[in-house]
Amino acid sequence: MPDQQRAVAQVTDVARSHQMNIYLTGGAVRDIISGFIIRDLDFSVQGNALKLQKDFEKAGAKVEATDDTTRTIMLLLPGNVRAEVTSTRSEQYEKPGKPPQTIPGTIYDDMRRRDFTVNAMALSLNPGSRGLLTDPFNGVADIEAKVLRVLHNYAFYEEPSRLIRATRLANRFHWALEERTQARYDAAKENNYIENIADRPLGHEIEQLAHEDDPVNVLKALEKEGWLKVVAPHLSLAKVDTAGLAQLAKIKQQMQEIGMNPDASPIVMHMLMRKLGEKEISSIQKQIPNKGFVERWRNLEDDTKEFAKQLMARDLVTPSQNWKFLMQSRPEMVLYAAITSRPAAVEQKLKNFLTKWPQVRQKLPFPEMAEMRITAEHPEYRKILDESFLLLLDGKLRNHNEIVKYLEPYKPPEPPPPPAPVRRGRAAKKEAAAAAGAAGAAAGQPKKRGRKPKALAVAAGSPAAAPAVAPAPVAPPAKTGKETAPKKEAAKGKEVETKGKAPAAAKQPSAKPAPAKQAAKKAAPKKAKPAAKPAKKKVAAVKKKK
Repeated sequence: MPDQQRAVAQVTDVARSHQMNIYLTGGAVRDIISGFIIRDLDFSVQGNALKLQKDFEKAGAKVEATDDTTRTIMLLLPGNVRAEVTSTRSEQYEKPGKPPQTIPGTIYDDMRRRDFTVNAMALSLNPGSRGLLTDPFNGVADIEAKVLRVLHNYAFYEEPSRLIRATRLANRFHWALEERTQARYDAAKENNYIENIADRPLGHEIEQLAHEDDPVNVLKALEKEGWLKVVAPHLSLAKVDTAGLAQLAKIKQQMQEIGMNPDASPIVMHMLMRKLGEKEISSIQKQIPNKGFVERWRNLEDDTKEFAKQLMARDLVTPSQNWKFLMQSRPEMVLYAAITSRPAAVEQKLKNFLTKWPQVRQKLPFPEMAEMRITAEHPEYRKILDESFLLLLDGKLRNHNEIVKYLEPYKPPEPPPPPAPVRRGRAAKKEAAAAAGAAGAAAGQPKKRGRKPKALAVAAGSPAAAPAVAPAPVAPPAKTGKETAPKKEAAKGKEVETKGKAPAAAKQPSAKPAPAKQAAKKAAPKKAKPAAKPAKKKVAAVKKKK
């Protein structure tokens, strides 16, 4: 669960700030490996755990009880996560049932003092070895075999409360006692070791009844073994409110579906013991070492009455106002008020909260949100969903237009248009080639040798490109009248020669061209047909003059 993961991180940070090695131990490691629900968290630190009390309170944890003898702190962390932080130690029993002598020790010493192999494992939470499993008694193998095995021969003799614990765990997991463990269990039962049980471990076992998923079934197993008269002499199955426990389990499930996680253990204990007398209940409460748990049990009725009074306040009118108030209330108060008789108005609000209003949330997200690009990547997506849900409860988002109007301010801007595609056609290639050829001719760059690129070759061979680089036609000589005879004879001979072979005259001029004209001629293509037309015009001009 996320709340338990955050709790592990908080406890680890506090212990590491005091330079203490810390391990997740006991039932938490067993439940992780076996796949069962983790009910509570057990931590062991190498050092005095009591020094961490103030830092735990600063981190938001509630210290419910402490034990100076074992140097243990019992915590209730945010999200109703139960945790116990204890110092690593070794124990020596001088007499059966008497408190043992404790000596500070290592994590291996702490594993040796425990009850069963499946509870004698440790998971390191330290930076250098995080995730390393310590399993000196091969508890993993016993989990796979689904058996409970004691660590040594005198386990039940030294601590008789382990007889009750073995019955409770075997009933919860549907595991069997290992063969030798069963023999020692029977011997302890026959020799009535249970008479030596101390008040503190007995009180711990009484509290554990409230944390079981099926406490009635556990009570049946204890009654069968003869341990129920030890746990609570005046308690019997007939005095247990079984109907209330069944209703509690149902409503607890409904609350978990809407995101609330109540700690139902004080309510379960109330249902188990409610038909006992006040003196009997008071005697049981004194045996339980977790005083915070006892206080919540005692104040259950008074706190719930105050809660119901607040729920009837005049300022809680609309469904959204009631929803917000209930979600911010203590989950235990909501749970207990829902299973006990209250005023009709309170019952109706709680019924709507647990059954009717959660169905409204199923309408989210709106289809319009996807059309308007309001998706989970939107920075305010969660806020939009929460606000939409409250508006739906109050009937303010009834149709498409109202939904669109509400979502419009959260609509992200339109994405920019894609860039225009680059032109790759033949016309673009010809234009680029012609422009490149003209620029090269203007700069007087020599023609590059070698094979021409395809684009340039196409451009050079096209008729449209020829005029751009063809030489200008030679203008006829001006009529001055001062031409000498030799010049006239040369012109006459040229006329006769040009008349018969006009194209040849265009290719091989008689006079030597000027340097600029020569460069232009080199740049021109060899077969430029339009260049022959000016030569015909010149012949015609010479005839006229003659």
